[in-house]
Amino acid sequence: MAFDFNVILDNWALFARGTWLTIIIAVAAVAVGFLISIPIALMALSHRRTLRWIATAYVEWFRNIPFIVVLYLFFYGLPFFNLRLPEAIVGTIALAFFASSYFAEIIRGAILAVPKGQMEAARAIGMSYFQGLWEIVAPQTVRLLVPPSTNTSISMVKETSVLSTITVAELTYQGLVVQGETFAPFEVFLTTAAVYWVVTAIFAHFMHRAEKAFGAAQGAHQARTSLADKYLLIGARRPA
Repeated sequence: MAFDFNVILDNWALFARGTWLTIIIAVAAVAVGFLISIPIALMALSHRRTLRWIATAYVEWFRNIPFIVVLYLFFYGLPFFNLRLPEAIVGTIALAFFASSYFAEIIRGAILAVPKGQMEAARAIGMSYFQGLWEIVAPQTVRLLVPPSTNTSISMVKETSVLSTITVAELTYQGLVVQGETFAPFEVFLTTAAVYWVVTAIFAHFMHRAEKAFGAAQGAHQARTSLADKYLLIGARRPA
């Protein structure tokens, strides 16, 4: 039995639309999820037990539940509270919260990797906690964040396929539509797999370039902002 290329050529527009929606949802979910993860990571590092407990419960909840269950909770839970949104928006929100639990752990680990003495020195020369975190600690965590964040982001691209279960017309859903019309599952899903591979490979390539760019610009333990340099200079000039 020969591979039927006409199945792909005749339905390329559906695959293209599905791919584009997959990319949009993945990028939006990763961006929003990363923003959500920042306060969660800071709460996990807080000296207040209540904040740490909330952050830990949040992370463990999403990390220990399959994404399809998280998706169903949002899909059926939002209407329960009289919030009705398009399926694509619901899927993006669910994926963003799911991703945030993984990003929060990545950020927490990167911050803990920076020697505590640097924050103590920042506080000693007059910086506030958040100023020291932003000016001293954050620049040093960038290179530490990129590799695990790349892996998590690629995983989120693949998790978009689950959105087909709530009729979001992303790549997998379009593949199911084409398969139902052509009865050529091998051709359809081989093409779908190839498209996912290309999308994730391109994404990984750009993230790898970003990692190299950060590495060329500054060492992981030498990075700091100009304002941090100013504070450190002032601190060095203070009389003993």
